Amino acid sequence: MSDREIVLMTDHSSTEGSRAALAAAVELLTGRPPVLVDARHFLTGGAGRTHVADSVVRLEVPAEGISVTPSAVLIYEVQPPERRRFEPFQRLLRRYGTVSLGTDADAWRAATDKNMTTARFALHGIPHMETVTLTRPSVDAAAAAFDRLGRDVWARPALGTCGNDVLHITTFEQLFQALARYADSEQDWLISRDAGNFNATGQRHQFRVSVLDGRAVQACEHVQALPDAPCNEAQGAACAPMPVDDLPLDLCELAVAATKSVGLRFGGVDLAAENGGVVFEVNVHPMLGSAHPAESVAVPYVEAHLAML
Repeated sequence: MSDREIVLMTDHSSTEGSRAALAAAVELLTGRPPVLVDARHFLTGGAGRTHVADSVVRLEVPAEGISVTPSAVLIYEVQPPERRRFEPFQRLLRRYGTVSLGTDADAWRAATDKNMTTARFALHGIPHMETVTLTRPSVDAAAAAFDRLGRDVWARPALGTCGNDVLHITTFEQLFQALARYADSEQDWLISRDAGNFNATGQRHQFRVSVLDGRAVQACEHVQALPDAPCNEAQGAACAPMPVDDLPLDLCELAVAATKSVGLRFGGVDLAAENGGVVFEVNVHPMLGSAHPAESVAVPYVEAHLAML
């Protein structure tokens, strides 16, 4: 395998399709496919090895015959529960100036840990629904927070993905069930006031806006037919890509501001137009599956790496 290749590093257990979209974009723009490396090898304790010579990082996975000095490392699909174990590798790449949009471990952490995200939003004035953090709360503390937020809330783990363990809660019975569920899984969690984000037909809807270097590059509208399910593609919401220019300018600007708030150069922002425009979260790796035109995100994402070479 030759030196100075573009490396595409993702979690190979992921089936969302982002890896294929990015690999196609690399080949389209460079005429060569990237070297595919499983990011799990470079988690703490993984089989991956790094060697530094003349301030250049070389990557090796002996079991797979991979030995490459990358010109750029495109990092994607690293799962939220594993990101802390990925941080030492990110910091190594950053220390030696490896070309990558994925080496800012602090920004990843701020976007991944929803407690940190809401703290950043509050610090920088990013509008979001009122939220209460619950870390192993007592029954009374959870009930008081639920009552304070109007008894119509969404609960979510502080560290989650794909809308898993996200619950719509409107009764104390549901709240206490959620309390037990999160306690059993030893998860910190949050509850946020419902945003009332319904379309004209009464379905939940929100937008996903992908932002790259201060510019909105893609917008999608998500519509959820199930009233108590998260408005997330992984939970059955329909996704309809739309031209960025069709999204109100204030929402594009809000998405850019939210991405900047957590420190990311690239991210996917979930937000709603209701309540004056509110942000739910910033995704480190917005999905690039078949419903998302490659030219709107995957190609600009690769181009941003090539521009740094």
